[in-house]
Amino acid sequence: MDKKLFGTDGIRGVANEYPITPEVMIKLGRAIISSLPDSADKKRILIGKDTRVSGDMIESAIAAGICSMNGDAFLAGVMPTPGISYLTVSDGYDAGIVISASHNPYYDNGIKIFNHKGFKLTDRIEKEIEDKVLDDVFISNKLLSKNIGVIKNLESPKAKYINFLKKTLPLNYSLSGLKIILDCSNGATYQIAPKLFVELGADVKTIFTSPNGTNINDKCGSQHTDTLRETVLKYDADIGFAFDGDGDRLIAVDDQGNEVTGDPILAVCAKFMKEKGQLANNVVVSTVMSNVGLRQTLKKLGINHIIAEVGDRYVLKQMKKNNAVIGGEDSGHMIFLDHHTSGDGVLTAIRLMQVIKETSQPLSELVKIIKIYPQVLLNVPVNEKIDIRNVPEINKAIQKVENRLQDQGRVLVRYSGTQPLCRVMVEGPDQDDTQRFCQDIVDVVQDKLGIK
Repeated sequence: MDKKLFGTDGIRGVANEYPITPEVMIKLGRAIISSLPDSADKKRILIGKDTRVSGDMIESAIAAGICSMNGDAFLAGVMPTPGISYLTVSDGYDAGIVISASHNPYYDNGIKIFNHKGFKLTDRIEKEIEDKVLDDVFISNKLLSKNIGVIKNLESPKAKYINFLKKTLPLNYSLSGLKIILDCSNGATYQIAPKLFVELGADVKTIFTSPNGTNINDKCGSQHTDTLRETVLKYDADIGFAFDGDGDRLIAVDDQGNEVTGDPILAVCAKFMKEKGQLANNVVVSTVMSNVGLRQTLKKLGINHIIAEVGDRYVLKQMKKNNAVIGGEDSGHMIFLDHHTSGDGVLTAIRLMQVIKETSQPLSELVKIIKIYPQVLLNVPVNEKIDIRNVPEINKAIQKVENRLQDQGRVLVRYSGTQPLCRVMVEGPDQDDTQRFCQDIVDVVQDKLGIK
């Protein structure tokens, strides 16, 4: 299925350059309305955004497109992506739209779309919308001068989302006595996360909560945790949380100032849920990029491990297929399907705090259940993406390294989904050996597939 606009997570690009232009966004708003199931009711579309300077421009264009097709656009303002997913379902919207480029720099922007059940669209629906955006004749034939929708600003979307997050915890739950540092990435969580944790009784200090339109993700947030690590140590905090620009991923920093990524968080939460009898079907889903240490830890805990393709949408697909309630990626996307339909960084932070409070153990102690193996990832620029299985020299190099590693590591060679790159990843028990093994495979890939 060849899609020209949608990538692995919606539409993304440089703001004011194709396809992230007002002209395309108007067409997108129209296409979304025309792709919804027919009914007698006027379509209601919820729109949220992060703090990028281009958000207003894109929001206005999409809303105009929606109204031109007799849909009504409801503006939630700055909201985390999972907040829009939740409100789409709770308030009965026909679809939800998030204007964000996640962890990308401010000059990028993008579109994520949720259906009325709060899930991201299927490939089929994305292709249908895309075809309509690119078909000017189809869109123009649907426009009627007598049918025009309106734009409405919502009054209290943030309060509703905060109340939902609090209700995922036991009644009157308190984090009193715990000191938390929040890095909100100058992004969509900058108001919601601090307010929530203060209301839960925690001692909260915030950093990067002053967005100006161009400082989102700028040396802060889930991709850049150095300042958070320093702040946790400076204030002797129990934990630090770093969100990305749109709030759907989380990276933690433990009480010793160490970064804790998605795989250890998955292991800690899965163990706690299993002990509490909350781990439905005794299964955890992660992706092919998860560390071999997670696989070994889950095996020791007696938990079934399902491996999905890279991308939270594929994690969710496997979770639904296997009746799992927890899954995620090492990048920090975590889905708790017993509470929410999408990855949610703030919800993940709540769940992790619940484990810390109820076990009376710091995160630095909890993560000792998992051994993270050294990982080396190298990229090789390629002219074309030839099926690697048809290149015997590469397969021989991979097999040679796998024979050396046995069950103490793994090899993953795959093409980038968005760039002309072949990614070579090797995990092993020793950093130097892992580096050497990865380079051995890269040399062969470069010789056979690389740009000369």
